[in-house]
Amino acid sequence: MADNLERPAIIIGVPRTVSHTARLLEPLLNGIEEEQIPILLKTIAVDDVVSRAYQAALASRLSVGIAYDGDRYVVHYKNLPEQHPLFDIRLEDNAQQRVLGANAARLVKGIPFKKLA
Repeated sequence: MADNLERPAIIIGVPRTVSHTARLLEPLLNGIEEEQIPILLKTIAVDDVVSRAYQAALASRLSVGIAYDGDRYVVHYKNLPEQHPLFDIRLEDNAQQRVLGANAARLVKGIPFKKLA
């Protein structure tokens, strides 16, 4: 049987110390799912949020990784330099988190991004 990491998906790099991750990320996950792209949560033991997102992108067969630290969210693409992610923003509400998730999925699909308000 194939390992879940072989399944094409956007990987969300989760730090070890976080609990209730799916509930915290529900708007982000919903934004990705609305674009019909699979998601996989993976523990990545890297403290720096940008590096964790980059490692998630490298691990993803779709080349897109996401990481977060509090209200800071980073979307990375494996072909970008590690310290230059596609998005590195602080989000204040669930609607913005949902749009960011949709934009990560749109990167995979190669279609225009939604505007982050």
